[in-house]
Amino acid sequence: MTYAVKEIYLTLQGEGNHTGRAAVFMRFAGCNLWSGLERDRDEAVCQFCDTDFIGVDGPGGGKFKTADALAEAVAAKWPGGGKPYVICTGGEPLLQLDATLIDAFHARGFEVGIETNGTIAAPAGLDWICVSPKGTASLVQTRGNELKLVYPQKESEVHPSRFTTLAFNHFYLQPLDVIGDPAQTAAHVPSAAAYCLAHPLWRLSTQTHKLIGLP
Repeated sequence: MTYAVKEIYLTLQGEGNHTGRAAVFMRFAGCNLWSGLERDRDEAVCQFCDTDFIGVDGPGGGKFKTADALAEAVAAKWPGGGKPYVICTGGEPLLQLDATLIDAFHARGFEVGIETNGTIAAPAGLDWICVSPKGTASLVQTRGNELKLVYPQKESEVHPSRFTTLAFNHFYLQPLDVIGDPAQTAAHVPSAAAYCLAHPLWRLSTQTHKLIGLP
């Protein structure tokens, strides 16, 4: 299998339970909920994505012909020390991530996390599963470590109350980042915080990497 990767880079996880932890982000190209082209955004299932996942032209990106080649590229980004951690993201990583690649990461000492929209079942062997439901897309992956819901979403099917009985250890609300409208983005923070105060199962997750200027 050839893996198409947009970018690979070292940063601090800015969201959810592992906020502040050093991690290699490995972003797969492609998604099943949006083409990534602005002309298609209004018709997409997920219309608020703020990520460029088209092509393989980002830092460290490329087409990798084997799992070992990709795992080596990821390992080369780790500075040494601590527990190596790779976060497989996208786009939608489960269009490409498979057991062979997970094993290749583990062979190099990495914990393997994933950030997925939950529309595809995750393979066995992952150390951390974060599901972020999007729009009206059917949720297939209904268990994991962390459910991170962008809030608010306009579709009633994505109201937080829909997800509280699912088998996750942590539940996070992340204020919706409105592209090109920082005032509206800022207004979503107190709204999400108020919901967490009224429904303590949920915790607030802000994009701290953006606040401190990291990718």
